[in-house]
Amino acid sequence: MDVLKRLFEQHYGFPAEAAKPLQGNLGGSGRAIVRLTGQDISAIGIVYSVHEENLAFLEFSRHFRRHGLPVPKIYAEDLSQGAYLEEDLGDITLFEFLTKNRSGDAIAAPAVDTYRKVIAMLPRFQVAASRDLNYKVCYPRASFDRQSIAWDLNYFKYYFLRLAGIPFNEQALEIDFTRLTKFLLGANHDYFLYRDFQSRNVMLRDGQPYFLDYQGGRKGALQYDIASLLFDGKADLPPVLRQELLDHYLDCLAEFVDLNREAFMEHYYAYVYIRIMQALGAYGFRGFYERKPHFLQSVPYALKNLRWLGANVRLPIALPALMDAFQGMLGSEKLHSLASPAAGLTVRIFSFSFHHQMPADETGNGGGFVFDARGLPNPGREERFRQLTGNDAPVIEYLESQQSVHEYLAHARSLVDATVSNYQHRGFTDLMVSCGCTGGLHRSVYLAEQLAKHLRGRAGVEVVLQHVQLEKMGK
Repeated sequence: MDVLKRLFEQHYGFPAEAAKPLQGNLGGSGRAIVRLTGQDISAIGIVYSVHEENLAFLEFSRHFRRHGLPVPKIYAEDLSQGAYLEEDLGDITLFEFLTKNRSGDAIAAPAVDTYRKVIAMLPRFQVAASRDLNYKVCYPRASFDRQSIAWDLNYFKYYFLRLAGIPFNEQALEIDFTRLTKFLLGANHDYFLYRDFQSRNVMLRDGQPYFLDYQGGRKGALQYDIASLLFDGKADLPPVLRQELLDHYLDCLAEFVDLNREAFMEHYYAYVYIRIMQALGAYGFRGFYERKPHFLQSVPYALKNLRWLGANVRLPIALPALMDAFQGMLGSEKLHSLASPAAGLTVRIFSFSFHHQMPADETGNGGGFVFDARGLPNPGREERFRQLTGNDAPVIEYLESQQSVHEYLAHARSLVDATVSNYQHRGFTDLMVSCGCTGGLHRSVYLAEQLAKHLRGRAGVEVVLQHVQLEKMGK
């Protein structure tokens, strides 16, 4: 944290007044991601120990900006400490925007239009900006070659199939992997492959997309990235929309290359499969091996995509052992147990005053978490805040300027996340989270709002929020 504060002051000429860890720290990358603010200016600080990935991200970012692509500005860096400071692109991801603009398979026009904007930018990364890109900084490989593909396939085999208990014939599967690899490399692979082009790596600011997390980029085929976006598991795009967006991508791509659509489509679904297997390997490693169950929440969506592919796609090559493994996954009780509770958990979040009775559990579940916020700085002690609540901007700004509040909230989120994942896995239907403070108006309201915001949009979770003391006062 100190190195990021130093970079902030070095760049802006004044110190950061607050440093807030962001939700991205809970992901699988291992990066520490912090929002630093001072004098109404904010920036994002990153600390990460893998020097080669940091170098790739910084080099690619500067390269893409020279080509006019919407990626974050790099403000300052200290690679000896694995740290850099970049532009703050806000908090709204494409995934979150999609979640707020859909009801089941019905996706509202603003979300579809945004996807079209995102897709229209992809050929600019893949083709226009790739011609003079320095591929020497790519990590861990300069291209999506035979070795890269082997890593992904073995990741899937050993961290997903093996740990999920799916039976397979190792020699027969290796024969299929060899055949699939040869086929994949038959596509033209002289373009920039973004590698993780998916809905959580696109930020929306003022309705326009900005792009992140391309540090794993390398030379590869055009099909991979559009497959990543359209078969992005939790985004769960309906097949009709996927086809519409694929057609739009091909129209945009034709402006940059002499496109043979039939040749593109010959390899497209093979790249869909390899991307799904890469993702499943990651879910298995994080979920089964590292025992972080929230990563397994994406498995049901991958199974849904595999089921659709099995019913609607015939590859130009035979992969019998691999297809048998997919059928084993679709018939696995263990994997279906991950899917079965996905739609059933209600998290009830309350704010309350410790001067009054705590909220009662009415579900029969037996309670849940009670977070005591009385150890945090109290806005209610200051005259300027007494007529306000934790929903008002001045109180929010005051609390978010306190490092102790950020640390407390990060711990609370982590505890609730772990329990939500466990409850979903076990098929529980209810969890109660109560946040209390002295008056029930400031700190507890803020914490309850932040936890509710954190959980909304999470697959299979319904959030019900109630401010007990505010309701009693008619606020």
